[in-house]
Amino acid sequence: MIINRYDRSALHEAFGIGMSGIDGLGVGAGWGRVAPGRSSRSHRHDETECFVIVAGRGDLLVDGERHGVEPGTVAVFEPFESHVLENTGDTDLVFLTQYWRDADRALKSAVSSERGATGDRPVFVFSTPPTPNGDLHLGHLSGPYLGADAYVRFQRMNGARVWHLTGSDDYQSYVVSAGRKEGRGPAETAAHYSAEIAETLRLMDIPLDQYTVTSTSESYSEGLRAYFSGLVGSGSVVPAEGEALVDAETGGYLYEGDVSGGCPHCRAGTGGNICEECGEPNLVTDLTDPASARSGAAPGRATLRRYSLPLHEFRETVREHHRLGRVPARLRELAHRVFDRPRLDLPVTHPSPWGVPPAEDGVDGQVIWVWPEMSYGFLHGVETLGRRLGEPWRALEPQPDWKIVHFFGYDNSFYHGVLYPVLYKLAFPGWSPDIDYHVNEFYSLDGGKFSTSRRHAVWGKEILGPDSVDAVRWFLSSTRPEGARTDFTHDAYEAALHDVLIGTWQKWLTGLGERVVEHYDGTAPDAGNWTPEHWAFLGRLGSRLAALTGSLRPDGFSLRRAAAELDGMVRDVVRFSAAERLVAGTADWHDETRTAVALELAAARLLASGAAPVMPRFAARLSAALDLPEPTTWPWTVELLAPGSKVRLASAVFFRPTAEPGGARPAGT
Repeated sequence: MIINRYDRSALHEAFGIGMSGIDGLGVGAGWGRVAPGRSSRSHRHDETECFVIVAGRGDLLVDGERHGVEPGTVAVFEPFESHVLENTGDTDLVFLTQYWRDADRALKSAVSSERGATGDRPVFVFSTPPTPNGDLHLGHLSGPYLGADAYVRFQRMNGARVWHLTGSDDYQSYVVSAGRKEGRGPAETAAHYSAEIAETLRLMDIPLDQYTVTSTSESYSEGLRAYFSGLVGSGSVVPAEGEALVDAETGGYLYEGDVSGGCPHCRAGTGGNICEECGEPNLVTDLTDPASARSGAAPGRATLRRYSLPLHEFRETVREHHRLGRVPARLRELAHRVFDRPRLDLPVTHPSPWGVPPAEDGVDGQVIWVWPEMSYGFLHGVETLGRRLGEPWRALEPQPDWKIVHFFGYDNSFYHGVLYPVLYKLAFPGWSPDIDYHVNEFYSLDGGKFSTSRRHAVWGKEILGPDSVDAVRWFLSSTRPEGARTDFTHDAYEAALHDVLIGTWQKWLTGLGERVVEHYDGTAPDAGNWTPEHWAFLGRLGSRLAALTGSLRPDGFSLRRAAAELDGMVRDVVRFSAAERLVAGTADWHDETRTAVALELAAARLLASGAAPVMPRFAARLSAALDLPEPTTWPWTVELLAPGSKVRLASAVFFRPTAEPGGARPAGT
């Protein structure tokens, strides 16, 4: 017999609360105590766990959903479900926990379609707002914008309440620099390129639910000032004296694109404030051999009073935030490096005539730095979207049920993944933002970095058209810089278009259509007798579907894997078709041939639905050629095409060579 009683004096700190163990039960077990006003740390594990509430009242937050608990409540957590226990009462919340490993249950949970599902929660997917100092090139499009669009399309096919938001980041200092070079003011420059950006996104088949133009959006400046005042009111953002660089000839303040030098952390060449190579911030004054972009003289130094944030004090805030959502190791490693510094007093206002000045006195002639500003801009976009949808979403009152997903390039990682969680904690102490992060590396052009300022780029408008957009989206997906830098070349794009999309995909679909016309009067045949090869191929299609689904789910999202699975599906069916056609003309195997053709049509049907997030125009055309409506729901199984369906594949053209009218043309031709 085992008797164990709750003993508060035996508790020790674990998961942010008091815990003690119980031995001899055959499973892991223990007592837990959450003090009034406290909560456990969010965590996930592979064990199945059971809580029994024995005293007190509170809330369980499980994968972002809140559930009230009281004595007598039993809660069982599946493997990998995040869970937090909050004490909302005025007495101790005491519970008994038991936990055990079940390998089969853990594996099923890992691959479950429910893993990462958001239910009725609103999901706001942000592609990082582009700087309107130039149009979008393929480097931009391959990263945040295509990624966020495919993510949203997949989520909608699975019933999620999800919206894609971005905008024009008008108050960037780079807009001022571009305007100076082009002989116009920043407002005119921002308006011009913002319109160009919106048009390129349209050509890329990336519809947006909210496109915020920060310099003209109603109530934006007012809301931003209120948000910044909340940061100041926290007591952590205060005016502070600090050293700055100034141009030796003009005396102008230098930061971001106006200054360059060596990164003080990785020694690579960098601009002011952020290093694109290592991702770490700099304070401009710590650059090695700094050079001003405004004159040839070495910069001077001055003492300046700016609002500043002691970021080094918030290591635990960022660490706790990174335990809540999907945070790649690349981002967590960057945070570790940043917080390894003994101090990082980060200025959050800068002298500039372009931007939104804070409401507070004491820093005349300064504006709220555009990068902290962006953290408010996301919330403003939610409020603006909500106003159109009739939803009560408020930028200055973010809600715990909001699910936020960010897509951005690695050079923006510090701001999104380190700075913004701290700002949100200061502005909204009661809000624990549930944010997933999707980070891409640089996409190179012929071995060199895409560059707007140097105009080293293939611009979206140079290559996008109604008959090329699917090919561009597939190629960018298949070469997307996920986890490592990748390179775009015209030759590789042309080879993929000619050999893969036309030479393999189009050739198979056209040939299948011709066989259906020749042998089945242009309608889908019913399956006949099945051979072991037939059901083995059906199984392979199911495996491809599972892998494709896994590559588009929030936890394992990868457009490179999705593009590879789509191509792998086509190559599987091409091999299957070639083998089955060996007996297609013999009367003895007529029924088996019908089955093989029916399976090929099932593969085409699956390709149409599975390609929808990546290649929506192709998916719609292929569905129409199979007598099906445009795909709106995700296929969770492999289905045969209904017998008698009109099949128009023989005459359908899905991809065109670049040289044909209506096809894509290389830049400069």
